[in-house]
Amino acid sequence: MKALVYTGEKTLDLREVDMPVPAEGEALVRVESVGICGSDMHAYLGHDERRPAPLILGHEAAGTVVSGPEAGRRVTVNPLVTCMACEACRSGRENLCADRQIISMPPREGAFAQFLAIPERNLVTVPDHVSFDHAALAEPVACGWHAAKMAQRALVKPLGEARVLVIGGGAIGVGAALSLRAQGASDITVVEPNGPRCAYLADQVKLDARDPDALEAQRTFDLIVDAVGYAATREEASRRAAPGGVIVHIGLGQASGGLDIRRMTLQEITFIGTYTYTANDFRETAAAIFDGRLGALDWVLQRPLGEGAAAFADLLSGSVTAPKIILKPHLT
Repeated sequence: MKALVYTGEKTLDLREVDMPVPAEGEALVRVESVGICGSDMHAYLGHDERRPAPLILGHEAAGTVVSGPEAGRRVTVNPLVTCMACEACRSGRENLCADRQIISMPPREGAFAQFLAIPERNLVTVPDHVSFDHAALAEPVACGWHAAKMAQRALVKPLGEARVLVIGGGAIGVGAALSLRAQGASDITVVEPNGPRCAYLADQVKLDARDPDALEAQRTFDLIVDAVGYAATREEASRRAAPGGVIVHIGLGQASGGLDIRRMTLQEITFIGTYTYTANDFRETAAAIFDGRLGALDWVLQRPLGEGAAAFADLLSGSVTAPKIILKPHLT
């Protein structure tokens, strides 16, 4: 089969590789759509020691089961593989499993390939009226869905009454904004420094998207979602959080720096780190996509897998306005 293989810093090669062989309890899935994630970009830049070259990246996948009695089933893939036996898994917090694996990290190859082996329990059926491109968004949007639920537990007021700021207009930030809106938030501002993307979000996705410099200097927010995770965005979140407010941190851009711990202490600001989602969060997100609660989801750009290296380069240059590029492994 063909696969896009990360071979070194800023290098991706389209190669012929061996077909994956499903283990017991796994299915073989023909990958129809797979999104490029920010974590894939971190690996591409050589910034993620968890993803050493050579490796097939990609974990936002949807496709068709081609093995076993469920062949022909249209599915979206939960890429988080957990033990299902530890305390975290038994309590429904699978994302905290000490033995968690995710496709696109060793020992599991990713989905920038024509086929993928994945446990059957990680598959969610996709209705016929939902495209594979939209189904592949379940993974990135589930991160925001999980974050929204975490935030509601910490907020001192109902989500519908909260002033919300989302930092970052990529797929994670957009997914968080749409998830918050679907769960009841109404006053949501997204800040995005890339001018063309900001305009795209306002026009195409119908979000209140602004350049960070366009925000009123003294405005604060009850809930801030940092979907970028750099020192500068954490500094902004610390400064913009209202007294008693909540910061939910999804972004993995930079490991340290930026938080104003003194202000957060004096103003009783809650900081929540959040990673991926539970299996239930993933199913809830997929259901919200299927029934239209997350909108038209027409903010994706489609490319053949063979143009994957060029797509990464375009993302790095900042020339892509759409929040998500979807690669198509079976397009020429």
